[in-house]
Amino acid sequence: MQKKEYSIEVNGSPMIAEFSDLAEQASGSVIMRHDDTAVLITAVMNPEPKDGGWFPLTVDYEERFYAAGRILGSRFQRREGRPTDEAILTGRIVDRTIRPLFDQWIRHDIQIVVTVLALGKGDPDTLAVTGASLALATSNIPWNGPVSAIRIGKDTNSEAYLVNPTYTERAEDSHTFDLLACGKDGKINMIEVGSSEAHEDIVSAALARASEEIEKIQTWQTQIIGEIGKEKTSIPKVELSSEVIALFSESITPKLGEAVMSNTPGKESIEELGREWKKLVAEKLPEENVSLASELYEEKVDELLHTEAIENDARADGRDMDTVRPLFAQAGGISTLLHGSGTFYRGGTHILSVLTLGGPNDTQILEGMEIQTKKRYIHHYNFPPYSVGETGRVGGMNRRMIGHGALAEKALEPLLPAVADFPYTIRIVSEALASNGSTSMGSVCGSTLALMDAGVPIVRPVAGIASGLMMERQPFDAAQGNAPRYKVLTDIQGPEDHHGDMDFKVAGTTEGITAIQMDVKVDGIPISILTEALEKAKIARLHILETITTAIASPRTETSIHAPRIVTVLIKPEQIGGIIGSGGKVINDIRERTETDIDIEDDGHVFITGKGEGPEKAKAIIEAMTHEYKAGEKYEGEVVKITDFGAFVKINGAAEGLVHISEIAPFRLATVEGALSEGEKVPVVVLEVDDRDRIKLSIKAADPTFAEKKGLKASAAPPADTRKPHDSRDTRRPRPPHRS
Repeated sequence: MQKKEYSIEVNGSPMIAEFSDLAEQASGSVIMRHDDTAVLITAVMNPEPKDGGWFPLTVDYEERFYAAGRILGSRFQRREGRPTDEAILTGRIVDRTIRPLFDQWIRHDIQIVVTVLALGKGDPDTLAVTGASLALATSNIPWNGPVSAIRIGKDTNSEAYLVNPTYTERAEDSHTFDLLACGKDGKINMIEVGSSEAHEDIVSAALARASEEIEKIQTWQTQIIGEIGKEKTSIPKVELSSEVIALFSESITPKLGEAVMSNTPGKESIEELGREWKKLVAEKLPEENVSLASELYEEKVDELLHTEAIENDARADGRDMDTVRPLFAQAGGISTLLHGSGTFYRGGTHILSVLTLGGPNDTQILEGMEIQTKKRYIHHYNFPPYSVGETGRVGGMNRRMIGHGALAEKALEPLLPAVADFPYTIRIVSEALASNGSTSMGSVCGSTLALMDAGVPIVRPVAGIASGLMMERQPFDAAQGNAPRYKVLTDIQGPEDHHGDMDFKVAGTTEGITAIQMDVKVDGIPISILTEALEKAKIARLHILETITTAIASPRTETSIHAPRIVTVLIKPEQIGGIIGSGGKVINDIRERTETDIDIEDDGHVFITGKGEGPEKAKAIIEAMTHEYKAGEKYEGEVVKITDFGAFVKINGAAEGLVHISEIAPFRLATVEGALSEGEKVPVVVLEVDDRDRIKLSIKAADPTFAEKKGLKASAAPPADTRKPHDSRDTRRPRPPHRS
């Protein structure tokens, strides 16, 4: 094996890039190592271009169970199956970071494959991004990198920021802020944030700290590329003929301003003129590439939107830069059968979020390479084709849908009540019924309404907004303090999302930010612009929250009558075995009798889920079974067995105690027969519980008149005691004297 290693220190430990001939057929490859985590990244470009009107980049993130030292999967299938949501989300991070740095006219298939070889303390996502950068930059694939990634964390116990915190550090309760940032040359081009209501200043400071670390890695990458980088393949841009350009100037340019800046919401007029252009090319210049002609149209629309925003403060729908489109919010109103629902409009974006409550056994079990846990809050997002006025395949899911659902989930999760206070499993499905800009943030708003409608006691409502950017495309150096002219756009709609330079989604409460996700179409955004966008997003967020709280001021005090009820019992861990019984016999009997579902945690928390009176009945049974009886407690019991020496009485519906024959009446009874009968209800009091947990009961102490009311009579006196005095002290037979 031939190999060469390069190393840089990140957060006190070496990050190593190993280049070898291990995957020598790939255009470029590297193994990245940090904190015992190892990731193989390969890059390959197809030598022949393909037909089509888009840049064909694919990023695949491959989890391997062996990386975690485990044999996972089902009992019958031990091979890795379809990618987990976590793998898809990490693959999207890599894609969103590297895609803007390609020349978009390239039509050669390019594929990045990230394979996790070993999973240590370090998160592989930052290694995947930096490794993809090195694999591309040292290959012959044309690309405008490098780009680097870093994770920044923060906990409530310190003012300092953590660089690339480990899994253990991120799992601590005090770790309330998590930022993954990618960028180059002093700019940021991809952001993921999850936090517990972080202030905007914290986010800006974390971005600045991330940029410092990114530039260190950038310098390291540049040195590697300069030493082993291959010469790039030249892929010239296919130019349009002068005839096409002349036809566009003559027939379309005069109509473009009116179509794009129509002061109407949506993109209908833009698309209509685009169809007219395609038809015109096909009729008058049939030998020309219609796909390339369409790209010309997109470029001109892009240029016009940028020019109007930057120079004239004008937007396609006539709004000013900071205006949020008309809002509508409704909690419930779909059907009383639903546990909770929320309807939210922001301009032409319409979302229906529907919530369902379930018991603890409804949690989703996650068993992947990185995560093995139970998921209590599940957020799914659907984007049917009719939401954009198109036909297409219905059903299934794609990476975008998984990503949008995960973002909404991240935004809402910090405000959910603790399991001890609200032990339900919560599933929300957000349906994007009409789409004209940021359905993901609309899903956050709709889901907040659904949570409050369902009676989930969230800490505070959450809202989200997407901001955009129109920025001059001329080269500039952010590190030198240069900056282009630009305009930040609040609440972007379709054309601004498609042609703008940034999609900056921010979700949060009145107190702070809970989630951020940013994608760009340029090589990066200066932090100063991002700071401005954060402040504008806060103003818009507070405006949206006013609409939400007007629709429903606080969570409803009761859950739906159609939702299951959950009651909780806390028992001692050593009592769990008694509740379960041999082979589950006891707990299954309780479930059948009460028509409930019972889940027992290792710490002794028992969650009982059911409808009607079932949960309370099951709770009473379990409390009776685990009750620790004390002397003096009174019950009405049921005689379950008669013996010569007394009777066994069931108390509290579960436990049995002995009433000795001497504890039935205040006088002597010759026999229990006739005094008590099986099935009879009798008053009892606990006399004592011995060290073997046997309960001794008394009827006469509970009700001294019991015998009289039953008409019991004392038996005849025993024969006279003829024993000698020493016999009264010792009833055993005396021993014979010792003989020597």
